[in-house]
Amino acid sequence: MTTSAPIFTPAADAVAALRGAGYALLAPADVAALAGVPLAELDALIPSWDTLELDNYLKDGGRYRRRRHSCFVQDGARLTQTAHRAHWQPLEYNALHGGMNRLFEPMLPATVAQPAWNALVGAIGRLCGAARGAAQGDARWYVEAHQFRIDTTDGIGRPTPEGAHRDGVDFVAVILIARVDIKGGETRIFEADGPNGKRFTMTAPWTMLLLDDATVIHESTPIQPLSGHGHRDTLVLTWRAGGFQGQENPLFPG
Repeated sequence: MTTSAPIFTPAADAVAALRGAGYALLAPADVAALAGVPLAELDALIPSWDTLELDNYLKDGGRYRRRRHSCFVQDGARLTQTAHRAHWQPLEYNALHGGMNRLFEPMLPATVAQPAWNALVGAIGRLCGAARGAAQGDARWYVEAHQFRIDTTDGIGRPTPEGAHRDGVDFVAVILIARVDIKGGETRIFEADGPNGKRFTMTAPWTMLLLDDATVIHESTPIQPLSGHGHRDTLVLTWRAGGFQGQENPLFPG
């Protein structure tokens, strides 16, 4: 595994990078350009991270994670929020929290009503469609959105307590929202079927790591406070063809 400062992918090369390396790392200005909105409009979403609710499902007993979760269906440029549903993953992809119906508080209506939200999610989904070869990036995706705040309430916060993992979807976007008075939180990407990896730290808000979930596995290292109390905020979005995880499971109520 090599350690380096983030090496950003030119926006025009993002599809090729996803197909070739399995990931693309976009700078904030390119994320805003992809969404077709100024960074200031994306920044208007940030205050909603102060409203997240405690994650009560952590099996390590921690109190360091707050989150909200909502689901959407994307048809090309159209993004429709679904009825609120639980988040479910098989043990194959999440050995720590898989096999559980985890019902989190939904994203706030005021957040998903902002034009920047639809613009951002829709644009990334179309890029994912292009990486799969869909005409004009047009594809039907089942999208899950997770707002996370990892803090240092317990002295240490774990962004990925399950360790290096895949999510069991087609594509994953990890977008940094904020880093406040912390150290750690290094991003690590590994080949799913090979020895190579990359490690770097995302520092600027709206930096986006986009992953082909079949090709790579990923994790983020724990965070610690620089002084007093700190936190790391992210937006994690997943795109999956064919349905939400769990829909094929007759025991899953959704």
